[in-house]
Amino acid sequence: MAVASSKLKTLYIMKELMEKSDEEHVLSAEDLNKGLLTYGLSADRKTIYSDIETLQAFGLDIVQVRGGAKPGYYIGTRDFELAELKLLVDAVQASKFITARKSRELIEKIEKLTSISQAKQLQRDVFIFNRLKTGNETIYYSVDQIHAAISGNRQIRFQYTEWSPEKKLIPKKDGAAYVVSPWALTWNDENYYLIAYEENSDKIKHYRVDKMKDVQTLEEERLGREVFDGFNPADFAKKTFRMYGGTDRRVSLLCERKLIGVILDRFGTDVIVAPVDEEHFKVTVTVSISPQFFGWVTALGNGVKIEGPEEVRAEYRKLLDRVAEMY
Repeated sequence: MAVASSKLKTLYIMKELMEKSDEEHVLSAEDLNKGLLTYGLSADRKTIYSDIETLQAFGLDIVQVRGGAKPGYYIGTRDFELAELKLLVDAVQASKFITARKSRELIEKIEKLTSISQAKQLQRDVFIFNRLKTGNETIYYSVDQIHAAISGNRQIRFQYTEWSPEKKLIPKKDGAAYVVSPWALTWNDENYYLIAYEENSDKIKHYRVDKMKDVQTLEEERLGREVFDGFNPADFAKKTFRMYGGTDRRVSLLCERKLIGVILDRFGTDVIVAPVDEEHFKVTVTVSISPQFFGWVTALGNGVKIEGPEEVRAEYRKLLDRVAEMY
C-alpha cells in the first residue's frame, strides 16, 4: 500500500499543478501538501521536491519561482496556450453546426486544458448576429459514420430531409434511401456538407449533413474515384455555395408555399411564417442588402417578392434596370 500511495502522490501533485497553477498562481510545497490532504495523502517538503523532479524528468514543464513574495511552482508550457483556447471556445460558440447543449459540453472539456483560474476567462459569450444553432444532435454520429466510410473506402446510405411548412424536417422522396460514395466533408457558410459521387446521375453532389438521417456504412466500395482525381473541395465550394455582405435591413418577403424550406434554411426556424392564402406566406427577416441578396431573390423567380420597405424595392428595381440595359 505504501508503494501505491507513493505513486498516487506523484500523480496527484501533477493534478494539483495542472488544475490550479499558472504563471499568476504559483503553488508552494505547503499548497501542494494541502491539496494532497484532500485525497487522504500527505508528504513532507523533501518528498514533494523529489516528486516534482520526477515529473520534470517525465517531461512536464514545471517552472520553479525562487524568492519573491510567493515562491513555488507552476505549469509553464501547456499543449494549448490560453489565446488558442479562447479561439477554440469562440469557434464552438459561434458555430451554427454545433447545438447549444453540445457547445456547453465541448467548452467544459476545453476548460480542462488549462488551469481553473484561466478557465474562468473562457466562460464568456461571443455575440454573433444572425447565427442560429442547429437542434440536430445526431449530426455528430452522421459525421462519424461518414468519416469511417471515407477511411474504409465504403459507400453510405441515408435518408435526406427537407423543411415542411410546420418547421419540421421530413424525408424527401417519400423516405427513399440515398446511396452515394462519400469523398469529402467541407464547411461552408456555417454548415457541414458531404461531397459525394452519385452513380445514378454520374455527378458530384453535396448534401447538408444536418439534413442527413440514419446514415449507414455499406459493404460496397466507393465509386467515382476517376471523377474525384484532381478534385479541389475549395474550388467546388466557391462555385457551389454563396455568401452575402452588405447593410442589414428588415425586409418583408411574400413567398410561394413550396419555398418554405428555402426560407427556413436561409433565415432559421425562428422566423414567423404568416400564411397569406393557400399558395403564399409572408415573412419579415433581417437581410444584408447587397447585389448577392438581390441575386438570391432573382434566382427564385416569381417565388419570392420583396414587399417592403419601399427603398429596398427601389434599389432592387435599379439593379434590375442596370442588368436589363446590358441585354
